Amino acid sequence: MTGQARFHRGAEACRASRQCRSRRPRAAHPEGRAGSGRGSRHASRGVRRGGFSLLLLNLEEYYFEQHRANHILHKGSHHERKIRGSLKICSKSVIFEPDSISQPIIKIPLRDCIKIGKHGENGANRHFTKAKSGGISLIFSQVYFIKEHNVVAPYKIERGKMEYVFELDVPGKVEDVVETLLQLHRASCLDKLGDQTAMITAILQSRLARTSFDKNRFQNISEKLHMECKAEMVTPLVTNPGHVCITDTNLYFQPLNGYPKPVVQITLQDVRRIYKRRHGLMPLGLEVFCTEDDLCSDIYLKFYEPQDRDDLYFYIATYLEHHVAEHTAESYMLQWQRGHLSNYQYLLHLNNLADRSCNDLSQYPVFPWIIHDYSSSELDLSNPGTFRDLSKPVGALNKERLERLLTRYQEMPEPKFMYGSHYSSPGYVLFYLVRIAPEYMLCLQNGRFDNADRMFNSIAETWKNCLDGATDFKELIPEFYGNDVSFLVNSLKLDLGKRQGGQMVDDVELPPWATSPEDFLQKSKDALESNYVSEHLHEWIDLIFGYKQKGSDAVGAHNGEESFEDLTEESKTLAWNNITKLQLHEHYKIHKEAVTGITVSRNGSSVFTTSQDSTLKMFSKESKMLQRSISFSNMALSSCLLLPGDATVITSSWDNNVYFYSIAFGRRQDTLMGHDDAVSKICWHDNRLYSASWDSTVKVWSGVPAEMPGTKRHHFDLLAELEHDVSVDTISLNAASTLLVSGTKEGTVNIWDLTTATLMHQIPCHSGIVCDTAFSPDSRHVLSTGADGCLNVIDVQTGMLISSMTSDEPQRCFVWDGNSVLSGSQSGELLVWDLLGAKVSERIQGHTGAVTCIWMNEQCSSIITGGEDRQIIFWKLQY
Repeated sequence: MTGQARFHRGAEACRASRQCRSRRPRAAHPEGRAGSGRGSRHASRGVRRGGFSLLLLNLEEYYFEQHRANHILHKGSHHERKIRGSLKICSKSVIFEPDSISQPIIKIPLRDCIKIGKHGENGANRHFTKAKSGGISLIFSQVYFIKEHNVVAPYKIERGKMEYVFELDVPGKVEDVVETLLQLHRASCLDKLGDQTAMITAILQSRLARTSFDKNRFQNISEKLHMECKAEMVTPLVTNPGHVCITDTNLYFQPLNGYPKPVVQITLQDVRRIYKRRHGLMPLGLEVFCTEDDLCSDIYLKFYEPQDRDDLYFYIATYLEHHVAEHTAESYMLQWQRGHLSNYQYLLHLNNLADRSCNDLSQYPVFPWIIHDYSSSELDLSNPGTFRDLSKPVGALNKERLERLLTRYQEMPEPKFMYGSHYSSPGYVLFYLVRIAPEYMLCLQNGRFDNADRMFNSIAETWKNCLDGATDFKELIPEFYGNDVSFLVNSLKLDLGKRQGGQMVDDVELPPWATSPEDFLQKSKDALESNYVSEHLHEWIDLIFGYKQKGSDAVGAHNGEESFEDLTEESKTLAWNNITKLQLHEHYKIHKEAVTGITVSRNGSSVFTTSQDSTLKMFSKESKMLQRSISFSNMALSSCLLLPGDATVITSSWDNNVYFYSIAFGRRQDTLMGHDDAVSKICWHDNRLYSASWDSTVKVWSGVPAEMPGTKRHHFDLLAELEHDVSVDTISLNAASTLLVSGTKEGTVNIWDLTTATLMHQIPCHSGIVCDTAFSPDSRHVLSTGADGCLNVIDVQTGMLISSMTSDEPQRCFVWDGNSVLSGSQSGELLVWDLLGAKVSERIQGHTGAVTCIWMNEQCSSIITGGEDRQIIFWKLQY
């Protein structure tokens, strides 16, 4: 290997692979370059390995152009010297790649630039100037140093005001380059992330519109052009824009930036399979294979228009009809049953048919744990006890853990699910592949590796955690049954950290029955193709790809329901399908200031609200009358909730306290003085109170409820303190209360693992306050809204921002089902968002001021909103 997992191969590697027909799933370099097998254990000390890579870019960043240049150090002094290299202009950064491997790659974020212009040109500070000739000067406050001495390692960051000067080989290009940088800098400094994305997209589309596919790249002058369109080539975590062209004999992709080569060409005669794909939840992807059995495709394209994708698919599919026999799930199954396909090959085909691709880490191919015995000195494949029970998902293999999960499942309100995490995710894939894909891990985790004790350190340890862990239910990836041992060996001598016991993370520890990594893979392959597995593999296939994925069969198999589409029952589906028909039913003005929180009794008869007027109100839905008004201090109340049993209401206050109010006794029951500044939001689950505050903390308390409400005080112990850099304005729990998401006043979304009280991800995705956050029902995604008007969807496992939409005003609060969002806007409207279509599907008039809070019942059939107009509004769904 050359140090990065090559999840994607180019057409040349495809053609070469057909000569040897190895079952090994070829890894892929993000630029599509082919490579060899296991590399030297000192590979990182040679010539620059890979150098610049699209993985050095931020997520959703584009690489536009490069220029040969010198980096001038100590310009104008006796110590002046030049470093030769290439200056890369990207949509959010400037990257300089030195020719010498001893020098680090330099990355300067454009948002951190203070001044851009010609070196030595006069101009007031912080004003940007156009250059006519000479060097380019960048004055900035932060710079990243990457791969110094060609070593893949966490990025180094230097902060403070600095100036770098770059001299282009062609002085005449300086003015155009500076103009481009100024334009991209303006985009990076826009307040709203949605506006930044829109401006960069406009710049990209303008560049694409000014260019077209170079017909001189055709393999033959007699080729007939069929269609040409704009698209992006997709590799794990990154995309590269350019032009797609198809003729009567070839499919071409020409990158806009000419990187890593001028054109990718695939001969239609070589194509064996083609699949439509979802990309970013949109029907825009197309994947082409030139082999029958390989894991990796020859090209994965993402189009800007579904019609372009469909037209290209139709053309290639029509060509294949005349040249290649069609393969369906049924045809593959028959081949497998007759012994014409191995278990490995059949699983590969099922993964492909299930929309799984090695170019999409969120939908990477999944393979099962097969072996149960990782402690014996000999592996006995004739003993059924050696094997894992393939009729059960990983979460059901441990009886004691399953009983705990079943108890939680039975007590859980709808929507119910068995597990709080998934069997496959980008984080899990790179957990296994970090030794051959370190730069993917660094890209995914903002230039850092994971904690050493959470690394893939041992086969047996990983299996044990999957059996016993509270949130770990991951399956395996195809590499465990391939021929390439690279992912098990630290060939690159990466510094992956030191474990608590003092040992460094190095090669993966193998089970006693494996004499070497090669022996481990061979015995794993033997196990996969064994008689026992051949007789039982269909049971696991039913769980992952078949009828036991959802519904009563899934529940019976302890498979829970894995995706948010499956989580919703018929009543919820009906409600969300009709959410655009929401109608205002009744409205009542019961407060003197903005309403800040709403909670409703289990039977729906009593509505409790809090307000900035410092009062807690109890409103009867039946009599339509205000029943109680309670004030704890003269400070605003920020949120409220009902404890199970509907006997106690908890409210949070700007006076730094949390108050407990007994409904039966009509008085304050207790006060928790737990913060040094205003308490902004509270949550409760399983006798635990979660409180967020402007004092920059979220605190977790164990709350033992009083035996007789009103007669005894609650007793609270501080279990954990989740520290933030700035004020916390909102928090939310996932359904299992294993995860917490918080939003801060500076626009950062934080995802916390509550089982260990540790920070999983910190995502700076809003400019300004985060207004509201919530997990999807299946806990796979987080949605956040901010004062910048953006709605951002974040992948929980990776911390990746996977989609962002923008409105012309802040969305102050929302509820969502994973597909659709009902949000309350600053203007008082309710907006229905279609996430898959990335659009607003309905605007509903409501409040006369901002919608500040929203409540929806478990059946999703009853909705109440509160606003700055001091009103609460009851809404009805029309079916």
